[in-house]
Amino acid sequence: MRVGISLLTLVPGEVGGAETAARGLTSGLADVGSLDYQAFVAAVARGAGEGLPETVVADYGDARTVPQRAFAMGLGALRQGRLRRAYAGLDAVHYPLTIALPSLEIPTVVTVHDLQHLDLPHLFSRAERLFRRRLYEGSARRADAVIVPSQFVRRRVVEHLGLPPERVHSIPWGIDCARYSSGEERREDFLLYPARPWPHKNHERLFEAFALLRRERPELELVLTGGGHEGRPVPAGVTVKGLVSAEELVSLYRRAACLVFPSLYEGFGQPPLEAMACGCPVAASNAGSLPEACGEAAALFDPNDAEDIAAVVAAVLESPERFGAAGLERAAQFTWAETVRKHEAVYRSL
Repeated sequence: MRVGISLLTLVPGEVGGAETAARGLTSGLADVGSLDYQAFVAAVARGAGEGLPETVVADYGDARTVPQRAFAMGLGALRQGRLRRAYAGLDAVHYPLTIALPSLEIPTVVTVHDLQHLDLPHLFSRAERLFRRRLYEGSARRADAVIVPSQFVRRRVVEHLGLPPERVHSIPWGIDCARYSSGEERREDFLLYPARPWPHKNHERLFEAFALLRRERPELELVLTGGGHEGRPVPAGVTVKGLVSAEELVSLYRRAACLVFPSLYEGFGQPPLEAMACGCPVAASNAGSLPEACGEAAALFDPNDAEDIAAVVAAVLESPERFGAAGLERAAQFTWAETVRKHEAVYRSL
């Protein structure tokens, strides 16, 4: 069975956790997959196949920013005939980044990472909602199978999109425990939040909670990673590192006193599990899929209540060993080998 993994719409560094998940999947398929795979990428995303045989689709335009991505997708939709020629000979195709471009007359799998635009519509402009409705929802409805990263998203897809439950498969992402692992570094007095400053990431409420924590712990610092922070004001004690390498992120996980994750909405929530795999204590929001992903290994708080965030983080800082040990056990349950096995079962079912 020859399966295409279509990554045309990937813009490296610009699509957040969806890119992490897509690259983790292709890497896992390359390592332990048992079918015949071919990754399809745009020129700007060479290497996203992470070891899979890779086809660079020259007829898809370059896109290095989110606006350029929208333009490239629009142009690609008008050139579907030219794009399809690169995909000849496949038995099935999977779109891990949700948007089924180009559309093909073969069995199709679409990954839906979340339906945030339907659950939190006030965080999106009208244009963004229309874009997602047409491309995200349309791709999911036309797919033969839909893969989601959590039972939380599965429930939302069945409810919002009206898809038959048997077509929607919940498959958690894996954690690369060869990369994310505990080390010998000593914990330092800083909190870590790896997230782009999108509205649902809830940085403003975190800053309020951080100010409360600093009243009792004036030496405490907060480190932010992720693109998009440039030019944004931050309170005293906050350091913005921006985009960091995977190696630096692992070092931060290993040294942070606590990962604090106040997101209002997640379809899965990889950073808390990555932090757990590195032995880092985790305090996270009780919203979206985070309780499902973290289980009992994280301390949960109300992300809309700065006082609750501060109180829960303070409690974690008082008992780091307990949460560090629980996190290591929790993260070990999420492997890319198991994720690949479940994906291949879906591919074969087509």
